Amino acid sequence: MLPDPKIIFIINPIAGTKSKQVILDFLGEKFPEESYEVLFTEYKGHAHEIAKQKVAEGYDNLVAVGGDGTVNEVASALVNTSCKLGIIPFGSGNGLARHLHIPVQLSLAVEVIRKHKIQIIDAGKVNGRYFFCTCGTGFDARVGKKFAGEGKRGIRNYVRTTIHQYISYSPKTYVLKTENKKVRLDAFLITFANSGQYGNNAYISPKAIINDGLLDLCILRPFPKTSTLEIGLRLFFKNIDQSPYLEVLRIKKASLKRKGKSRITIHLDGEPLKTKARLKVKVIPDALQVMVPLSRKRESALPPGILKKLQPKKPGQVSP
Repeated sequence: MLPDPKIIFIINPIAGTKSKQVILDFLGEKFPEESYEVLFTEYKGHAHEIAKQKVAEGYDNLVAVGGDGTVNEVASALVNTSCKLGIIPFGSGNGLARHLHIPVQLSLAVEVIRKHKIQIIDAGKVNGRYFFCTCGTGFDARVGKKFAGEGKRGIRNYVRTTIHQYISYSPKTYVLKTENKKVRLDAFLITFANSGQYGNNAYISPKAIINDGLLDLCILRPFPKTSTLEIGLRLFFKNIDQSPYLEVLRIKKASLKRKGKSRITIHLDGEPLKTKARLKVKVIPDALQVMVPLSRKRESALPPGILKKLQPKKPGQVSP
């Protein structure tokens, strides 16, 4: 059954690698013409502007069509409103969609919009900006910045960028303050996770709950190069929290300062962002209403059989 209010589809035309005409064809087949409107973004930040305007006009159902950046822009305009967010994932990582079990297949994602239930989720906020999956700094932020600068999308290019950056990267020093302690530490990366994964089913905090009123603060300590492959595999086997090099703290708010820097690069739902070197982070409980499937089925981001081939054969290395 179609929802009564008109649905606004906000499409990022440069997200992913697939033709957006396919989306328009699907919408024309599945929705009466008078029940929806399609708007294309023209520049970075435009999706947020469109969404904010449509909320002001009283529309109640907005659908972000694109990657995590597009989803973030639209969702940020809907925080603490009655407007519902739909997602048709069309990006490289699709972290929020995957966490909520929204299919990456176009036809199935459109069906979620047609027939859905509503889940209320938390949001995170860092230096005044919302995030819904993860934000953080360190190695993953550096990779995100380089990947965005190259202009090439897809998981293969992301893996290639990750390998190239790993060769020259060294852990950084931070001062972390939470509700319970203040510590100086060295870390390979520090991530604040609202959902469990970065995207592409790479889980930095497998036990993260997206509606528990808490963020998972994930601290990956410096590790020997001999453990690199194991840590990488643990991300996809959803058990990196079992690594002795990862510490996970459940928090409501925290501050993080990079020693010796006035500004740093962070990643925010997969998008690189330059900001103050002191990060002020907090959770916003029950911030957003999202359209999710009536029933849920977990998907694999990687080609069929690839995880099985990558899985270590010797007992005691990594348990899937």
